[in-house]
Amino acid sequence: MKQKFRLLIFVLAALRLAAPPAFAAEKASRPSPAPDFSLKDAAGQVHTLAEFKGRVLVVDFWASWCGPCKTSFPALDALQEEFQGEGLQVLAINVDENAKDAHAFLAGRTPSLTVLFDSKGKSPLDFKVEGMPSSFLIDREGNLRFQHMGFNAKSKAEFRQQISLLLKEGSPHAQQ
Repeated sequence: MKQKFRLLIFVLAALRLAAPPAFAAEKASRPSPAPDFSLKDAAGQVHTLAEFKGRVLVVDFWASWCGPCKTSFPALDALQEEFQGEGLQVLAINVDENAKDAHAFLAGRTPSLTVLFDSKGKSPLDFKVEGMPSSFLIDREGNLRFQHMGFNAKSKAEFRQQISLLLKEGSPHAQQ
């Protein structure tokens, strides 16, 4: 099952790379509730989607074997640091089958984003992940609002713009 999931992600990513753009951002036609999850962090603490209600979330799926993830991970960590005081939380969900691979990727890093682990691959299936990395922006009410597949030089600016929009929507200082 795990190898089939990894193969499926690889094949879908290869197909998407054959069709431009290499980075795709889509706005959800209608906000819909984000899939729930129950995943552990490195310390073994369980986290669920519900505990983050009231915050804007970036849920990013990554793997140690994913080349673009090596660029997106530090970029998303920087966005976490930049916007955490305004209500942003970045959740980086690792989908490596072997936890040792994920820990090797994280060695020497002290990310401020929250790293969760899903070696069974249930949450990427629930989110309908088609390639790596894939990110989903979720509003303060728990609704999917934007999704991204891939990462390139323009990605961080687009993330920043969409995060700012979602933070303003739910901010007590937002204009009504």
